[in-house]
Formats: sequence, structure tokens, C-alpha cells
Amino acid sequence: MLKLDGKVAFISGAGTVGAGWGNGKATAVLMARQGAKVFGTDINAAAVEETRSIIANEGGVCHTVTCDATDSDAVKRAVDACLERFGRIDILVNNVGGSAPGSPVDMAEEVWDRQLDHNLKTAFLCCKHVLPVMEKQGKGAIVNIASVAGFAHQVDGRVHVAYSTAKSGLLGFTRSTAIAYVKKGIRCNLVIVGTMHTPLVEERLMKQLGPEAAKSLVAKRNAAVPIGRMGDAWDTAHAVLFLASDEARYITATHLVVDGGLTAARPG
Repeated sequence: MLKLDGKVAFISGAGTVGAGWGNGKATAVLMARQGAKVFGTDINAAAVEETRSIIANEGGVCHTVTCDATDSDAVKRAVDACLERFGRIDILVNNVGGSAPGSPVDMAEEVWDRQLDHNLKTAFLCCKHVLPVMEKQGKGAIVNIASVAGFAHQVDGRVHVAYSTAKSGLLGFTRSTAIAYVKKGIRCNLVIVGTMHTPLVEERLMKQLGPEAAKSLVAKRNAAVPIGRMGDAWDTAHAVLFLASDEARYITATHLVVDGGLTAARPG
């Protein structure tokens, strides 16, 4: 079940900020364990090299490059490098993202622009350069990753207006792309994750709030989830694996919420 033998997976944001497992790193390792050849990109060379090393040490196949996913030329070079090495791209996982707090009034315009580029434009650029490859092949599966913040619009009572806007935009982008390419054998779906405890979140909270306030917020986040805890990168990775696999061959233009019941329990 959920085997990816013979498939090539192009994963953006395949490294991890800090120690531990982030969504992209866990997804890359899981797909390699299921038989895929992984091509991972990340803006942090050391982070994506760690992912490659884990996969190689487990006997898997992985090649990585450093890539700024907000730069169209850089993305195109990465896609070309993947084709040169592996000859095809069967799976695209758009995982680049990260939040910055702020309302329309107090958020600087340049922060707004960076947030939309980081969380939405990156998916657009990867699709822009990978879709022609999949179309030529006559098949492919794309999985974008969003957040419940795109639909609840606040995380723990704090406003993240640009992040929420970008992640909401991913839903429309996913559906529109899916229908545009449904007759060409290409599926496109969205994983919407809840409050996850990953190294990126840990680092961001520490920088924004300080150690004590961050520790308190982590406890609050765990308590707020009906299932009793925040999720982790492996919860995200397994959802991505399913939607990318042939077992999900009849699923496109939809989303899978991975949030421990969080959004269903919220009023309204």
C-alpha cells in the first residue's frame, strides 16, 4: 500500500529549520522509504543536505540542490536539474512557507509582500515549471500544503493577516490548477494542517515571544486540540503520501484537513 516505486518526487522546502523533523524533511524521508527517488530543494544548503544524508543512509535515493523558491529562474534550474538526473517528475510537493504576525495596519508592506511570495508564489512557480513536465508525461500528482490559519484567520488569538491570506489563496490555486489539468492526467490536492509542533514553529515562537512565553503557548496549543496534542511533521507527511499515491487516483481538486479535530471544535 502507498508504494512509490519507480516514481520521482520533487519536494520544495525539504530541509528543516533547527533540529528535529519538519514537514518537508519528514515527507522526503517517508517518500524515499516508500520507494520514490527524491529531489529535494531548500534555501538552506545544510538543512537539505541533512535530509539527503538520512535518505542515503537508509539506502534510498535522493539528490538535493539549494534553491530560493521565490525566484523563478532558480526554480527552473532546479526542475531542469531533476530532469537531468532522474528523467521525470511524478510528484510535486509544495512545502515552502512560514508566518509573520501582523494586522493590515501594523504590518509593513514589505513583510506583506514577502509573506505572499513565501507562502503562495512559491507554489505557483513550482507548478509553473513542473506542470509542463507532467503534461508531457501524461500524468502527475501535486500536493500543496496550507494551514488552518488560512480559514480561521487567527492562530492563538494573534493576527497573521498575510499568512492567512496566502494560505487561503492556496485553496483556490489548488482547485483551479486541478480542474485546468484534470483532463491531462494530473491531480492537484491540498493538505491543510492544524497547529503542528515542528522545529520551524519552535524557532519562530522563541524569536517572537521568548522562551517562557513560548513554552506557555505550546502548552495552550496542546490543550486546545480535541485529540489532546498538537500534530507533528509525520502527521503531515503521511497525509501528503496518501494524496500523492496511486491509491488516491480518483481524488483531485480537494483538501485533507490534518488538525486533530481543531477546526471542527471551533465555534461558528
